[in-house]
Amino acid sequence: MKNLKKFALGVVLALGLVASVQASGGGMAWDKAPNRTNDLGALQNGAKLFANYCLNCHSAAFMRINRLKDIGLTEQQIKDNLMFTSDKIGDTMKAAIDPKQAKEWFGANPPDLTVIARAKAGHAGTGADYLYTYLRTFYRDDTRPTGWNNMVFPNVGMPHVLWELQGERKPVFDEIEEHGQVVHVFKGWEQVKPGLMTAQQYDDAMADLVSYMQWMAEPAQNTRVRIGVWVLLFLSVFTLIAWRLNAAYWKDVK
Repeated sequence: MKNLKKFALGVVLALGLVASVQASGGGMAWDKAPNRTNDLGALQNGAKLFANYCLNCHSAAFMRINRLKDIGLTEQQIKDNLMFTSDKIGDTMKAAIDPKQAKEWFGANPPDLTVIARAKAGHAGTGADYLYTYLRTFYRDDTRPTGWNNMVFPNVGMPHVLWELQGERKPVFDEIEEHGQVVHVFKGWEQVKPGLMTAQQYDDAMADLVSYMQWMAEPAQNTRVRIGVWVLLFLSVFTLIAWRLNAAYWKDVK
């Protein structure tokens, strides 16, 4: 019994420690990403952004190009607008950059993005929340080799490839004194140079891109959810029928 109590106490303390570490982990809070995985128009726009801006350096080695037909694109539309790194529609999405050059330029080979929307989930939110916040928090930093830095991923090796759309921004901080020390608290953004999009247009574009990356991580997810709903409805009706049949069979048994 004493050992059981010690074990239970250890579990409680461990959970409390994990919670306290997560609560004090710092870093920028992740914004909630709009879920547009059921919006074919948003997914198509996200696929276009992914092909134009992400596939230059990143691969999606577990995603075949012809799966884009599942989001309403025809084979001809895919060939005309989205096939920049392959000649065959049955190929996987490959990066345009040479991996050796990428490692030399950025210090590491850019990661594969097929399931990045699932891999980046954490205590601060889903992987989609992380990506949505990350893509919207780049800022100019002349001390970095690429000239850019990121609020979610400090000292990131990736440049801001979408800067022409978003423009240039810089973070604004408030100085607050805590326990005799000055602490810088993130307040917001100051637009330094305008981009081709307004702030709202850029946020909408990133929502489309992240939704596409969510879909790419599991193309069958919407079908799985729909089938799951019908299965639960069937089980509910079957349970009701089985309960009434059981009552009918046993009503005369004393």
